[in-house]
Amino acid sequence: MQTKRQPCYFTTHDIQHVDFRDVHLIQKFLDPHGRLLSRRRTGLSARYQRRVGQAVKRARYMALLPYIRR
Repeated sequence: MQTKRQPCYFTTHDIQHVDFRDVHLIQKFLDPHGRLLSRRRTGLSARYQRRVGQAVKRARYMALLPYIRR
């Protein structure tokens, strides 16, 4: 049974840039352990999934996000 596909968060909210300093926005796309959620779960387009992944990596490097949560 197919479910209706969820629209991309960034295109519906008209957000052009994914900033690594916007930790609250990035955390919406992470699970409780700090891992990046898949496109199926988040509904992001491929373009924004890559941008969110890059922003997560930069935020972790700058110590804005932890690498793992326990």
